[in-house]
Amino acid sequence: MSEFKFACPVCGQHMMCDESQAGSAMDCPTCFQKIVAPQAPAPGSKFILTGTKLTDKKITAQVQDSSIIQPKKSFPGVLVVVLILGFMAAVAGVIYWTTIIHPRKVAHDTPPQTNAVEAPKPAPKPAPVAPPASDADWALNLDAVTNLPDAPVSGRIHTNNFIIERAYFSTNGTLTLRSGTHGPVEFGVLISFTGAQAESLSGQTLNVTTNADKAAKVSLRWKDDTGTVQKNNFDNGYAMRLEFGALSNNRLPGKIYLCLPDDEKSYLMGSFNANASKPKPKVPKQ
Repeated sequence: MSEFKFACPVCGQHMMCDESQAGSAMDCPTCFQKIVAPQAPAPGSKFILTGTKLTDKKITAQVQDSSIIQPKKSFPGVLVVVLILGFMAAVAGVIYWTTIIHPRKVAHDTPPQTNAVEAPKPAPKPAPVAPPASDADWALNLDAVTNLPDAPVSGRIHTNNFIIERAYFSTNGTLTLRSGTHGPVEFGVLISFTGAQAESLSGQTLNVTTNADKAAKVSLRWKDDTGTVQKNNFDNGYAMRLEFGALSNNRLPGKIYLCLPDDEKSYLMGSFNANASKPKPKVPKQ
């Protein structure tokens, strides 16, 4: 039989064997490893074959055996099925929460949504601008007062230009002409008629001259530079003409000219329409 060479797969040492030794284990003279001789090469081949380490062959056989047995294992498939079922259960739970439980809570806590477009809120009404006061309108002599203007009451209170924003006649007999519409009077005039009711003043004209010994109490209100409300009261020495119209629907219209003897030459003139509050009926004693 013819001999042929083959190489050790571990150290590369060339080894000799004949055809009858193909597939048998031989010791490498260099690394002393058990080497399985390869099959004899074809006649005339110039390539050096490489043997197989004996342990490699055994390992390969084990891998081949495990590859045959491994497909029979069902553990990965079972795990995939469990994961899919768990995912489906989670999705079902979310759907139940969002469609059954959660909408009831939202309906309780949140007002229903509508497709209607909300109308834009109207812009706040700008405050009226007071016209500049003039010393020519300040006169303590009622003879100079002929026709009272129909324009809203305006004038000057302690160096500040004034224009009326609200007028009302209280049940205690006080006529209030003020700027602003709510809260305490911080800028305006209060005229007290000592408990008189709106019915008694309806259609009346009152003239107060500077030489009157005692007249209706007039109180000025304004703010100083620090924002503190100040007062100045008068019960004589001023000139006033009040022309009340007829009381109707709890409204008492009128016109006024009021000139005060202060150094700042405060005065008011113009028309108003006061809300007249009715006194509460007295409960009979039992």
